[in-house]
Amino acid sequence: MKSDNHIYADGKLAVLYLRVSTEEQVDNFSLGTQEEICKKEAEKRGYQVIEIFREEGRSAKSITGRPVLIQLLEYCRKHKHAVQAVFVYRLDRVSRITADYLAIRKKLTENGVTILSATEPTGDSPTEKLVETILAGFAQLDNDIRSERSRNGLKARFLSGMVVTGQVPLGYAVQAGYAVKNTTNWDLMKKAWDLMATGTKSLQEMANLMNEWGLKEHRGNREFIIRAQRVDVLFRNKFYVGVITSKTYLEEVKGQHVPMITEEQYYRVQAIIDGRNPNKVALAKRNHNNPDFPLRRIVRCGVCGLGMTGGWSKGRNARYAYYRCGGVCKGIAAKSEILESSVVQTLKQITPKKECLDLFIAFLYRTYHERLSRLQKIKSSADQEIATLKALRKTLVEKNLAGVYSDEVYKEQNAVIEDRMTKAQVVKDDATIDKYNINDVTTFIRTLLADLGETYKRSNLSQIKVLLGSIFPSGLAWSQNGKLNHQISPIYQSICTFNNGAISSCAKGGS
Repeated sequence: MKSDNHIYADGKLAVLYLRVSTEEQVDNFSLGTQEEICKKEAEKRGYQVIEIFREEGRSAKSITGRPVLIQLLEYCRKHKHAVQAVFVYRLDRVSRITADYLAIRKKLTENGVTILSATEPTGDSPTEKLVETILAGFAQLDNDIRSERSRNGLKARFLSGMVVTGQVPLGYAVQAGYAVKNTTNWDLMKKAWDLMATGTKSLQEMANLMNEWGLKEHRGNREFIIRAQRVDVLFRNKFYVGVITSKTYLEEVKGQHVPMITEEQYYRVQAIIDGRNPNKVALAKRNHNNPDFPLRRIVRCGVCGLGMTGGWSKGRNARYAYYRCGGVCKGIAAKSEILESSVVQTLKQITPKKECLDLFIAFLYRTYHERLSRLQKIKSSADQEIATLKALRKTLVEKNLAGVYSDEVYKEQNAVIEDRMTKAQVVKDDATIDKYNINDVTTFIRTLLADLGETYKRSNLSQIKVLLGSIFPSGLAWSQNGKLNHQISPIYQSICTFNNGAISSCAKGGS
């Protein structure tokens, strides 16, 4: 056995540089394995190892963010010509970017240090330097190929309708790479969409309500209240309608998650946010909720069609409330008590008779139970379909992992299964009728329709707008001769004229 004095007879000193990235930490590529192989190679070449530099969990895609490498370069500068070599397991341990590798090698050469690989042919001869440069080029090629595969994989994941960033909006959660319902806030977010679609709430009002409901935004471990600007972002997100968008790929694809809302509801909300409220009742751009003039902007001028405004006129002994045309004609005016009495009288005249109301409620009961029975059958069928599809997806995954199905076949079949799963889930979740108590609904309808005039009197401003907007979708118009012109909505006409024949015809139409 040779003595240490013989081995290091030339007095050659070396250091080791060991690096492993997070994804490379496997047994056959660990820092311990690299150290053992590098020491053996150094001993074989007659070098004494005097220092070991270990860099763990660092990528070689760039020089930045690698403090141990910087320490190595500084060490070699301070020990210029004292250290002759840096041993590495492979050249790509230094850098996977050819330009960076050559810059590091140049820096070390200036200090009299040579980079030697324990597993590749490297040295100081011209041929060995050429091979070294080629190997560095191959390291960059490998890195570029990996990056390209990663980018292609992310894009393929996006195009297949899966979550790429790992982030989903309120109402959803990520499980095993898939966006699923968040049972904690799904119903609350759905409630927010439904309320926003009514066009009765501003973004700030929605933010206040969502915070009251306990909805919170989470970023990392921090929790944030919801602000109006964030509400705007949430209600602009097509993820809720089943579509995934990307600023990187500039495409829109159908997601594999269950949509929370329909396209119709989504675009209705967009119109409301953009200021194009689709409600047919003309509402003021500013807040005109004045309890002294509840019909302001609701009743229109019969001449120019603009909403009438309200104001006070000063008499000798008192002030008098008037509604006036807010347009250029200025020709229509009515005392407040006369116009409001006319509205109340009109509502009383169109109040359905008790016999019609009883028949209508009886029809509601019968229709409700018939639809509830059909809905339960549909939901049961959807549950069976979902269970079958989950079993099919499990089998598909197992065969893909076993190599029976290629990745292409897996993606194609998985897309088909997910499409069917989405449809089945939407059918199952479309259970609005199950969320209401039919007795409460009919009690509310009977109270509301028993006397529309009295209902108007006990309603607040918001309720008045909803009441008149639903009964008179085209609005109310006050004419020059002091009459209220109106057109009743078809549904109220049918309630007012409800009879046994109507029940029969409606039942046939709904079956």
